[in-house]
Amino acid sequence: MVKAIQVHTTGGPEVMAFEDIEVGQPGPGQALVRHTAIGVNFIDTYFRSGQYKTALPLIPGNEAAGVIEAIGDGVTEVAVGDRVAYLDGPGTYAEQRIVKADKLIPLPAGINDEIAAAIMLKGLTAQYLLRRTFKVSAEHTVLFHAAAGGVGLIFGQWAKHLRATVIGTAGSAEKVELALTHGYDHVINYREEDFVARAVELNHGSKLDVVYDSVGKDTFPGSLDVLKPLGMFVTFGQSSGPIPPFDIGILNAKGSLFMTRPSLWAYNPDRETLLAAAAELFELIAGGIITVDIHQRFDLKDARAAHEALESRQTTGATILMP
Repeated sequence: MVKAIQVHTTGGPEVMAFEDIEVGQPGPGQALVRHTAIGVNFIDTYFRSGQYKTALPLIPGNEAAGVIEAIGDGVTEVAVGDRVAYLDGPGTYAEQRIVKADKLIPLPAGINDEIAAAIMLKGLTAQYLLRRTFKVSAEHTVLFHAAAGGVGLIFGQWAKHLRATVIGTAGSAEKVELALTHGYDHVINYREEDFVARAVELNHGSKLDVVYDSVGKDTFPGSLDVLKPLGMFVTFGQSSGPIPPFDIGILNAKGSLFMTRPSLWAYNPDRETLLAAAAELFELIAGGIITVDIHQRFDLKDARAAHEALESRQTTGATILMP
């Protein structure tokens, strides 16, 4: 038996229980991973609360790093003793887990387990947002909400590496300062300033090429008002609640805007694509272009406290659980 966080009925952080589970042995095409670090992300709260539907009981979590302890028949992607990280959820808030071997990403020597657990979802999200959803380059000015969050801090550094002009938003003076040290040219405190007017002012009176928004209800439709004609609104989360239903004609009225709701899994549908995206991310981290800040560490048994901190917007950078 090993320990895991289980959810038997959806609700607030208090529904998470630290319990014994039986893991078993890997079958064909599978590997048994002993977790050494587990990433915590806002999407985990959507599954726990029931906002995203899944079967119960539920083990939350979507990313982790660890060591291969056993492999099933036919596994060629990894071997016993390999250090790996992966995205596959929910199900990572546990000491051990059986995972399909083709989902496991071998870790290079320059990436430690804690960093790996903190970047699978956040770093690969930044990768597809910047490199594929909207291919950012030096000619673009972009706005990123929640700039001091886990994705935001990676995004800012990567976007600046691509020579874009990068504007962020954050909710406190401390978060503003943190984001400014991670690639952002400007960061707007949305509690003190109208981010729409200020972003346009910072861009010399011109509207922006693209807005990346994981906040949702509180920033819509202001995010649309920042965009120039034919600009793109990328909504990839809803930490303040879902965007309410709206007349799609608003996109026409505001300048024939593009709008997309991407997901990491759709952008990485196969192992080849996933490994290529991870390799690009690992190279930038190993080269010092991107630094990853793990600002919160909780024991696995204290996952409730981790979710409470996340949902009250008390966190910055990455949060991990330690088994």
